[in-house]
Amino acid sequence: MNRPTRFVALGDSFTEGVGDNDLRLPNDCRGWADRVAEEFARHDQRTLYANLAIRGRRLQRIVDEQIEPAMAMEPTLVSFYAGGNDLLMAKLNMTRLMRDYEHAVQRIAASGATVLLFTGYNVPLSPLLEPLKLRTAIYNRHIRRIAATYGTLLVDYWCFEKFQDARMWSPDRLHMSTAGHRYMAKKVLEVLGVPHSLQPPLFGPPLSRTLAENIADDVAWLRRDVGPWFSRRLRGVSSGDRLGPRWPGLMPVVLPERLGTAKARPGIQESSRFS
Repeated sequence: MNRPTRFVALGDSFTEGVGDNDLRLPNDCRGWADRVAEEFARHDQRTLYANLAIRGRRLQRIVDEQIEPAMAMEPTLVSFYAGGNDLLMAKLNMTRLMRDYEHAVQRIAASGATVLLFTGYNVPLSPLLEPLKLRTAIYNRHIRRIAATYGTLLVDYWCFEKFQDARMWSPDRLHMSTAGHRYMAKKVLEVLGVPHSLQPPLFGPPLSRTLAENIADDVAWLRRDVGPWFSRRLRGVSSGDRLGPRWPGLMPVVLPERLGTAKARPGIQESSRFS
């Protein structure tokens, strides 16, 4: 009999599921990793799943807090996305970041689990932040090299043209929307070679906007999302400081149609979304 999948997801808000809101679930979100686990479970009810990712985490905290617990679960599949929050820092030692990232991948790959890595995406935040594109390109070049070196699977997010549509992003412009997470789950399952029923998003033509509407949207974004983000950075805190992992231990996958209206929070630390 084939061994059942033991899927452990590691990382930050990208893997936690921020932007794919679901008030029935821990931390009020669902995300691509949950959706991937659900597709596994539809084919094999023995599937077990854990998600240790927490928003705002930089690479070193992900390594320190998530890898050892994940390895103790003896996973068959580990997804690892880290470094995105580091790329947003004013000062960054890219050489050190990628060296530490490679050491983390080496540790995970040594467990014998299938490892799934991701490139980053040039998130369309603002023209003022275009210099981040160069950092992301360098990061991606290293990710592709590391994936080839350790024989991991790679989801080359950078190449997904559908993410050029603003509707794939949440209002904060940094996290994927529900449509974005659903599409990411589809692409992950394709990389894994797992049959699924997920369909790509079907959008109508984008609505035309006036210059005044674009300016008003930018001002609202700066007040609602950028201002609080800078405030947290100045105070040395993160939006995930009071949150625990959404699914901290391997457990059977609860399919969304069976959730009802109650929150499923076994062993999850209660907290507000933002600190």
